[in-house]
Amino acid sequence: MKQHKDSDYYRTLTLRTIGNFMIFSSLFMIGKTFYQPMREEVRYLMETQSQKEYIVAQDEKEASEIIERDFGAIAEKGALKELLERENVGVLIPSDPDFSIVIPKIAANAPIVPNINAGDREEYLKALQTGVAHAEGTAFPGEGGHIYMFAHSTDYVWNVGTYNAVFYLLYKLEVGDEVNIFYKGQRFVYKVTGKEIINPDQVDYITRKTDKEFLTLQTCWPPGTTLKRQMIFAERVVE
Repeated sequence: MKQHKDSDYYRTLTLRTIGNFMIFSSLFMIGKTFYQPMREEVRYLMETQSQKEYIVAQDEKEASEIIERDFGAIAEKGALKELLERENVGVLIPSDPDFSIVIPKIAANAPIVPNINAGDREEYLKALQTGVAHAEGTAFPGEGGHIYMFAHSTDYVWNVGTYNAVFYLLYKLEVGDEVNIFYKGQRFVYKVTGKEIINPDQVDYITRKTDKEFLTLQTCWPPGTTLKRQMIFAERVVE
């Protein structure tokens, strides 16, 4: 009888252990999947409600000059953080002056990996772990052609946090919003002219012809899936 009770006890203990492990594993995967996207959504909502603005500058020197010009304050190290917090302003300096994208509306700031084969899954997924991919065969800023950049959200939904943080809020962009590309130490400014959701097989967008410098940004839609593609179109602003 005692042996039978011991057997039932260990069987119940094993089942509970397996059950608890599966629950915690599921919670971990849910957290891994949605942590970064939810963090971006919450941040964007809070900054929108508080009307926070972002200054885009090529480097710290230019940022200091903008702050002195716009706020009439010297950007001293000790006072700079307090000044920006008081004015509800953030500063975006390109993560890589040689090739980066900065979008102030969604506070996106990421390096761009050049000449990535959009048809080579292994190559582009590796690139998207570190930044945004520039499609091989398309133009570079300043060349006057069609520039194509993409950040697929993920290969699987549970990897959304690995690949999707940079362009997760891309769908928030509207006509007139600003996109900055920093290339070889020079800043190129583009204004959004339109947006569209397309099917994955509509690959002709990557070979689009234009008589002006034109920028296309692509990510997956809905976020965290590969069902469709969110496209953002922008034209260069030449002063």
